[in-house]
Amino acid sequence: MAKVQGHCDLRFQALSHLLQKNLDAGSELGASLCVNLHGTNVVDIWGGHQTTAQTTAWSRDTITCIWSSTKCVTSLAALMLISRGLLSPNEKVSTYWPEFAANGKENVRVRHILSHTSGLPGWEGPITPEDVYDLSKSTDMLAKQKPWWEPGIASGYQAMTMGHMVDELVQRVAGKSLKQFIADEIAGPLGADFQLGAKEEDWGRCADIVPPPDAPPQQPADEGDGKPPPPAATAAAAAQTSPPAPNHASIAAKVHSNISGVSALTAHTPAWRYAALGASNGHSNARALARILSVISLGGSLDNMTFLSPQTISLIFEEQANGTDLVVGERFRFGLGYALTGRGTYVGWLPNPETENEEGGKGRGGKRICLWGGWGGSIGLMDLERGLTVAYVMNKMEQVSLGSERTKEYVRGVYKVLGVEI
Repeated sequence: MAKVQGHCDLRFQALSHLLQKNLDAGSELGASLCVNLHGTNVVDIWGGHQTTAQTTAWSRDTITCIWSSTKCVTSLAALMLISRGLLSPNEKVSTYWPEFAANGKENVRVRHILSHTSGLPGWEGPITPEDVYDLSKSTDMLAKQKPWWEPGIASGYQAMTMGHMVDELVQRVAGKSLKQFIADEIAGPLGADFQLGAKEEDWGRCADIVPPPDAPPQQPADEGDGKPPPPAATAAAAAQTSPPAPNHASIAAKVHSNISGVSALTAHTPAWRYAALGASNGHSNARALARILSVISLGGSLDNMTFLSPQTISLIFEEQANGTDLVVGERFRFGLGYALTGRGTYVGWLPNPETENEEGGKGRGGKRICLWGGWGGSIGLMDLERGLTVAYVMNKMEQVSLGSERTKEYVRGVYKVLGVEI
């Protein structure tokens, strides 16, 4: 029987028991969970198996493909360049990348890319995995294509394309690839075990991926916490004067049908591991992800190193989109680089700004929580008011894009210890 290993402060022991329960029940194969509070890891645990044959235990240094949790680090890289004055969120992308202005994209702003509102959630026409791995080819394709809706009026999740566009911006203003920037300026200085792709020498410690079960039939959009959106959001939506965004089903179908040959097991292939996809093929574990993201939770500085200015931190929480995402089909609030919490959103189960103002809600809200997660259930969550960072990484996937039921169990367990029932 695989036992949970690592460190867990006494008051957080329920999380260790929860991970053990899930391992024993078979709902987890292998996983790591890290909770950083005010700069200290109060939980750093792991357990289960790295291999599907259950012949190799998940160890302290096991890493795995974290899918779109990669975007948490990619967004941090872009925010660092904003903090340094090399990028501006309100500047046209074409200022840095002139070719991008083609085909009606001359008014797309940097913030549109960082909030999934660029109108480029996928590629126009068929594209193969090999094309996607060829950053020069597939990024050039994005630069030439027309946006699928007016940029800025709605979000459409850039599952794969966000990494390509941020990578190009990083190269244009920093003179190095996103992969190299992360290695030199984030993972390296922080001593964090994170990389885009995976070096061949690390393949032996990469956990096997267990694909998710087949997706259930499409259901109506989830209302998150089951409560209606606040009147202000409803009024803002009603006052929208821009042309209506396209139908969700048509956009989602186009995104998924234009790329073929990518499945969960693609993560095991050499081509995937050799690639550097800023949206989807980061390899890491919970400890490293929490280490990196605690930069944000702690206000931009860590261990006498400054990564983000207070002004840039504030930009994260400036709402860029609030409505049904045209790709995912669920309601999201996006700030700059991350999803934000809010009543009625897909992450409405988390502490949100509205709760704080309700009767009995004092101390239970969350005005400065940002997060994103990966296909299957991994997550990176930052709660700046509480100095809290939560990261969870696993290899047994569920058919979810942002937080499985197990993810929610762990996060709720963290907040319960802090006196917040969610």
